[in-house]
Amino acid sequence: MDDVVIGIDASTTAVKAIAFTRDGKELFQAREAYPLSNPRPGHFEQDAEHWWTALLGALKQVAEAVGAARVAAIAIAHQRETFTLIDHAGKPLIPAILWLDERARPQVIRLSAELGRETIRDWSGKPPDPTPALYAIAWLAEHQPQTLDDAAALVDVHGFFVHRLTGRLVTSTASADPLGLLDVKNGTWHPELVEAAGLRPDQLPRLVAPGAICGGLGESVARLIGLKAGTPVVAGAGDGQAMGLGMGVYGDGKNYLSLGSGIVSGCYSHGITTSDAFRTLVSPTGSGFMLETVLRSGMQLVDWIVRTTGSPSAAALENAAVDVAAGSEGLLVLPYWAGVMSPYWDGAARGAIVGLSLDHEPKHLFRAVLEGIAFEQAIASEAMETQAAETRAVETQAAQTQAAKTLAGGKPAAMIAAGGGTNCALLMRIMASVLERPLSVSPVNEAAALGAAMLAASAIGWFASPETAAEAMAAPPTRHVDPVDGLVSGYRARKAIYRDLYQATRETHVRLGEVGQV
Repeated sequence: MDDVVIGIDASTTAVKAIAFTRDGKELFQAREAYPLSNPRPGHFEQDAEHWWTALLGALKQVAEAVGAARVAAIAIAHQRETFTLIDHAGKPLIPAILWLDERARPQVIRLSAELGRETIRDWSGKPPDPTPALYAIAWLAEHQPQTLDDAAALVDVHGFFVHRLTGRLVTSTASADPLGLLDVKNGTWHPELVEAAGLRPDQLPRLVAPGAICGGLGESVARLIGLKAGTPVVAGAGDGQAMGLGMGVYGDGKNYLSLGSGIVSGCYSHGITTSDAFRTLVSPTGSGFMLETVLRSGMQLVDWIVRTTGSPSAAALENAAVDVAAGSEGLLVLPYWAGVMSPYWDGAARGAIVGLSLDHEPKHLFRAVLEGIAFEQAIASEAMETQAAETRAVETQAAQTQAAKTLAGGKPAAMIAAGGGTNCALLMRIMASVLERPLSVSPVNEAAALGAAMLAASAIGWFASPETAAEAMAAPPTRHVDPVDGLVSGYRARKAIYRDLYQATRETHVRLGEVGQV
C-alpha cells in the first residue's frame, strides 16, 4: 500500500513518531518521554540509550496503529547541538551533552581568541556561544581526553538513530550543521574546526543532504518494531529547520515565528550570509540557508509572571492587561531572564524591568513582558530579513528591486506563526503591531515531525523535491492577525528606546555577576 510516511521529532523531552498521509494529514501519533539529568550546575545530559528505547516504543506503536505495509519511509527531526560519543558497536561512551549545557564557556573564550571570533562565525555560521557542540567537545578534549580519543565516532541525535536503524554511520548536513563543526557554505566538515575541537576526521559520520536515503531499516530492528526490513530511512534535519519546512517556509520571502517556551524565528536565504544578528544554518531542503534568531525566554516568562504574582492563570492576567494602554504606563521589559543569544551572545545578560512605580500592578507587568518580547523579535526580524534581502540583491536585478522595496518600507509579507503563544490574542495583536506586518497562524501542532515527513515523501518520489512536498503537505493558515493602526506609531517610538536598553544595563549585569562569585 505504501501510503504513509513517518516523521520523527526527537526533542529534549521525548520522541514523537507521527504517521502522515500524502496530503500532510496526521493519522496517528505516539510519544515516549525520557529524562534529563543536571548532575552539576551548568551540566545538562541524557542517556542516549533512553532515546533509543523511546524511539523503538514510539515506532512500534505507529506500526501497530497504521500497519507495516502502509509505511513507505521514515525521516528524523531532532534536538540540535546535542551529541554523544560511541564505540565501534554503537554503544554510548558518555552521557549525551545537550544543547542546554553551559560547561564550555571557558572553551568559547579560548577558541574565540585562538581562531578569531568572526572567523568561527563565518566558517560555521554560528557566533561563538556555548550552544554549538564544538565547545563542549573541546571541553571533553581537556577533561576526558582518553575517552574522546578512544571514541569510534561522534554522533548527533540524527546520526545516532540512523546508525542504530540502518547500521550506517551517516548523518544529514542539516543535522550536523548545528554542531558548529561544518563549513556551512560548502556543507562539509571544516578541518580547522574539527581539529580545534580535538577530533580526528575518521571519527565523523559521512554527510548526506537532507532528503537523501541514508539506508534501509535493518532486519533485527524491523522485527522489534514491526516494520518492513529495508524501509528507507531518510536524512532529516534539526528540529528548528524542520519546523520551518513543516510550516511551509522553503523559499525567498518566507518567514516563520515559533512562539513557544523560547521564541524562534527564521527566514530562507538563497545565498550565504553570516552575522551576529542571527545564526546561519543549512536549509532542510538542501538548497540555500536558513537564518535563525532565538530568544531563550519566551512564553516561559508568562508562566513566571503567573507564578511570581500569584495570579490565578495567564488567561486572567491577559483579560486584565487588555485594558492597559499600549506602553504599559511607562514600563519597559528586557526579556533576558536566561541570557541572550542573537544579537549579543551574552550569557551574563539578565532581564530588566524599567519604569516601575507604585501605580503598577501585575496586569501592567504582563503587558510589558509581551511588548518586550515583541520589541526583541522586531529588531531580530529586521536584521535577519534585511541581510537576506541584500544577499538576494547581489544575485539578480529582480531581487535587487524587491530588496530595495523592502528596505524602503514596502509592506512585508505575512509571517507564519505557530506555537502556544498564538493562543494569546493580546500577544498576537501586540506582535503584529510592533512587527508592522500581518501574522498568519499555522494550524500545525507538530511542524518539526511534518517537516521530516516532507523530506521522506520527496525522497521516495511522492514529490519532485522537498519544496513541492512542502507545498502539498503544509496546511494553510487558519487565521490572520493584522497590525492595529492605532498602536503602530507608538510602538515604533518605544522600540527605539528599547534598542538602547541592553547596552544601558550590560555593565551592571557584569558587575552583579562578579559580586555573586565572591
